[in-house]
Amino acid sequence: MSLESAALARVKPSATIAVSAKARLLQREGRNVISLGAGEPDFDTPDNIKQAAIAAINAGKTKYTDVDGMPELKEAICAKFSRENGLTYKPSQINVSPGGKPVIYNAFVATLNPGDEVIIPTPYWVSYPDMVYLAGGEPRFVQTSAATNFKVDPAALDAAITPRTRWVLLNSPSNPSGAAYTRAELKAIGEVLLRHPHVWILTDDMYEHLVFDDFEFTTIAQVVPELYDRTLTMNGVSKAYSMTGWRIGYAGGPEPLIKLMGKVMSQSTSNPCSVSQWAAVEALNGTQDFIKPNAKLFQERRDLVVSMLNQAAGMHCPTPEGAFYVYPSVAELIGKTAPTGKVITDDEAFASELLESEGVAVVHGAAFGLSPHFRISYATSNVVLEDACARIQRFCGAVR
Repeated sequence: MSLESAALARVKPSATIAVSAKARLLQREGRNVISLGAGEPDFDTPDNIKQAAIAAINAGKTKYTDVDGMPELKEAICAKFSRENGLTYKPSQINVSPGGKPVIYNAFVATLNPGDEVIIPTPYWVSYPDMVYLAGGEPRFVQTSAATNFKVDPAALDAAITPRTRWVLLNSPSNPSGAAYTRAELKAIGEVLLRHPHVWILTDDMYEHLVFDDFEFTTIAQVVPELYDRTLTMNGVSKAYSMTGWRIGYAGGPEPLIKLMGKVMSQSTSNPCSVSQWAAVEALNGTQDFIKPNAKLFQERRDLVVSMLNQAAGMHCPTPEGAFYVYPSVAELIGKTAPTGKVITDDEAFASELLESEGVAVVHGAAFGLSPHFRISYATSNVVLEDACARIQRFCGAVR
């Protein structure tokens, strides 16, 4: 009998983590490898946030807290939602989990029954469908394309909804495409969802503050307030505050759902790290002055990468509205021969050959549910990005 459970057998290991691990292994073996796989800001956590954590340690604030977040952090999150998103929540409507991923997982575990469907537009963050599987549900994919700027078409969304649909998952700005929904686009999606009152909405807003070219970020419960009572608005401190390792995600939503998520946590993770929670209080309540300058640096990196990739033979790279990823197409390179003599059969083969020939680690598009593409994280220095893109240009130029 297999040790692995049937639920886990349906799950694939995270492709983004696997790429980063392989790059580190090659680096340890002496290879000159540039890893563009990890979705992590290269900026350090701001000093005021670090000092708040040190102060919490020195004050002995290292004990258990309330399972789904301490009152001080919930108050800070309520203030953030009101200040930045025009959303009013009470502390009893807030969940704090040890990262953004657990927020989503806890919501699914709390609400999904076998056969329940979760609609996920492609391309998607690699963990979404596997979290649905682990919770006993069935992911149902709605395909987008570069022609629609990787955004779900309202008519296609409407056609995908069935009586078994439990959730629709939206991510804006998107990992992996960087696409972000405008207010008008969210309103059109909201009008579809208003016709299906049995469907709940989970919106992953983790990259909210990383938007470019004067793009105005909005979230669906803000744009379509009639959906407020069945929307879970998820966010966190990882990306905007360079706090990936601190592991704090949060969400605002209807109180009955928040209670169910807390019930899951009470028998699984229990509370997020107390010191990380105090750091997050400072992140949300303290100065926000560094956010726009950081976003400006990311925009400059985006422009550099998009320009250089579009100069590579056989490659097309759309310009994203946010996050720190690009999602280029390699359709023109499929079926051609790499410098090693191997045929590039798909985007996974492209990523493998690029790593072998030029030492650039990227994540293939099939991992995100939409081929033939690949994802680059440009959360690194301009010098590294220029080197990586020059290597990609050289690789594409050598493909025959």
